[in-house]
Amino acid sequence: MRDAARIASDVLAFACEQVAPGITTEEIDRRVHEKCVQLKVYPSPLNYNGFPKSLCTSINEVVCHGIPDLQAEIAPGDLVKLDVTCYVRGYHGDNCRTVIAGGRDATDDAGRRLTDVTKQAVDAAIASCGPGVPVSQVGATIDPIVAAAGYASIKDYAGHGIGQHFHTLPLVYHHRTAESVLMAPGMTFTIEPMLVEGSPRILMWPDRWTVVTADGGRAAQFEHTILITEHGAEVLTAYE
Repeated sequence: MRDAARIASDVLAFACEQVAPGITTEEIDRRVHEKCVQLKVYPSPLNYNGFPKSLCTSINEVVCHGIPDLQAEIAPGDLVKLDVTCYVRGYHGDNCRTVIAGGRDATDDAGRRLTDVTKQAVDAAIASCGPGVPVSQVGATIDPIVAAAGYASIKDYAGHGIGQHFHTLPLVYHHRTAESVLMAPGMTFTIEPMLVEGSPRILMWPDRWTVVTADGGRAAQFEHTILITEHGAEVLTAYE
């Protein structure tokens, strides 16, 4: 798991470096696929339940599961969510970041703030994790951060257990729930809140993958794979 997550983090860092105004998400996908081939690992999204590409690229109002496309050219100030999962010697490592195309100054204050609060939410949620802590603590930690900022959290998708399978239990919700499952040493799962600046109501495109906000409001997401240890939580997909 540590190897899979570390490699997934390295590949995501590579993907983020490719983001620039004028590049298409199709080209980023091509480069990421080649990177995985060079590393002799498999991009987990490719052919997963029919998903046709090696990573998810979700721009602005696309909340998640955006399919890389030749027509999707990145513009200055776009909030680009890159979601990378790698399958390494039988295990999956999963992570996501939001990148502002052209740098932080290329977008408006609202875009910067949405990105920053989403990162703050995932970091606070991870800090709340540890052995014996209810999985529901993740959502309980994120909820007040989201409310104080005036945003909404997408409730239709959740973090998930991960390991030899891409998606397993427990489901890790990013809002308050009555879930009673307790974290235990050795558990690995993702935390991946998706925050939106408008309504949390979502729609799905006819491709049956691309999820967008119903009102066109922008979304941001960060995700880490974490390991529960005897003393807390280790971020397996950590980066500088």
